[in-house]
Amino acid sequence: MKATLLSLTLALAAFAADAPTTGPLAATLDTWKQAMLHKDSATLEKLYHKDLTYTHSSALVENKAEAIAAVVKAPPKAINFHNADTHVYGNTATVKAKVDIVNAQDVTSKLDVLMVFVKSGSDWQLVARQATKIP
Repeated sequence: MKATLLSLTLALAAFAADAPTTGPLAATLDTWKQAMLHKDSATLEKLYHKDLTYTHSSALVENKAEAIAAVVKAPPKAINFHNADTHVYGNTATVKAKVDIVNAQDVTSKLDVLMVFVKSGSDWQLVARQATKIP
């Protein structure tokens, strides 16, 4: 019984560690992740603010159109969030997280990511993203 309870606790902890976040942006982050993995440009068009600044860990900076075109051309194979921390300040929100992204060549980038969202009606839109490689 104790072993079963311990196994269940560890499984739930592992699941929670990979969950993007809880709270008001959980659904938005999951929608973003699924759109990235499935090359869903229509969803990204809605999720990305017209003034998007999308900065990669390589220092490449893309606007909205460039960021969508890049993911359609070469979508990631996996995106896993760890230790996501969300703060909402009225119509603006930040998400700071460790993110593992597996590219098309099966190379995993371990990143420290900051995402900034603004509220548009009842939805959140990504207006800025900055990633730094974790050595």
